[in-house]
Amino acid sequence: MSCTVPDPLNAHDLSADVAVIGGGIIGLGIALEAQRAGHRVTLIDPAPGIGATFAAAGMLAPVSELHYQEENLLPLTLASAALWPGFIQALADDGYPETGFRSTPTLALGADAADRTALADLREAQTRQGLDVAPLTIREARKREPLLSPNLGAAHLITHDHQVDPRAVAASIEARLVAAAGAEGRGRDHTVVRVRATALLHEDPADTRSRICGVLLDDGRSVRAREVVIANGLGAAGLGALPEGLVLPLRPVHGDILRLRVPEHLRPLCTATLRGVVRGLPVYVVPRNDGTVVIGASSREDGSAGVNAGSVHQLLRDAQVLLPAVAELELIETTARARPGTPDNAPLLGRVAASDGTGIPGLLIATGFFRHGVLLAPIAARITTQLLAGVHDPAWDRFRPDRFSPALQPQEIP
Repeated sequence: MSCTVPDPLNAHDLSADVAVIGGGIIGLGIALEAQRAGHRVTLIDPAPGIGATFAAAGMLAPVSELHYQEENLLPLTLASAALWPGFIQALADDGYPETGFRSTPTLALGADAADRTALADLREAQTRQGLDVAPLTIREARKREPLLSPNLGAAHLITHDHQVDPRAVAASIEARLVAAAGAEGRGRDHTVVRVRATALLHEDPADTRSRICGVLLDDGRSVRAREVVIANGLGAAGLGALPEGLVLPLRPVHGDILRLRVPEHLRPLCTATLRGVVRGLPVYVVPRNDGTVVIGASSREDGSAGVNAGSVHQLLRDAQVLLPAVAELELIETTARARPGTPDNAPLLGRVAASDGTGIPGLLIATGFFRHGVLLAPIAARITTQLLAGVHDPAWDRFRPDRFSPALQPQEIP
């Protein structure tokens, strides 16, 4: 394989079998599974785990997250949720058990009569899909979670929706990547490269539909690789030298999320994840193993990257409707991040087709996961690793990344 790199050649250029652009939980998961499959991997990100992953609550909730007109996502989310226990166990077996995984259930709660109706409608849709959602009386819900308000209008139990701590998972994966590469004789700086990727490198520099053979970095170096995975969220669309005709229609959906410390006399504030509807607005409370809770999350498309004061007020107000004791907690962190959305709110995942129907060699894409990034990390890693091995599962073709690129003439998507 030949590959044109910046001239003159930099003695510090790197090489890998697989270069993964993006160190969020999707890119980290892909890098981990590719490394386990025997590939030499280089992960490229100036600050791994600090983007949307840093703010994510970590709910593994395919049942709770079922949304109207997003039913096509359900097989993917269910498949990924089923992979999470093994994904976590493999990290623990490698010596990295700190993931915050909790198999406690989720309680869906409605504040008033209108919210009760909304939850009932959602349960009907969930039941049609064969999902298990059990109605509870408020008394039954409060036996499980004594600090719940006695004035709630509805409660449903979802036993198969769980959670992890995305920050802990990201840190464990990065540590494992570096340690495993060190054991193979590759240094940290060859495994996790903390700079920004600026452009793809092509075998034929004049033809952006030619084989991808590496990545140009913003410090002037390059990473030459047999395969490149674009997994840097919203940054994917701005990468230089993308294949001609490829459209990555990503939009930033900002979310505000809060972290609060629970005083000793109120612990545990709750053991289950609480997902509420309060006056038609969603709010959730997610307990952590360290005595904190996460409250979230707003959904804004106003272009503002900072924490929104109105969103913070709304989240605290609505969380107190579910759990009045929230008023006694210590607010320790407010965070806002942008999640990468797509027109159909489904990920861009897979290889890119070419006009002849074959595909652009050396290029895979995994972005646009919107609010499902944490949940879908294991299945994204599995699908990508299978594609690296030449295995294509047509079950996931509906998510392929060229579906919004008519110039590439993709085949009809089922």
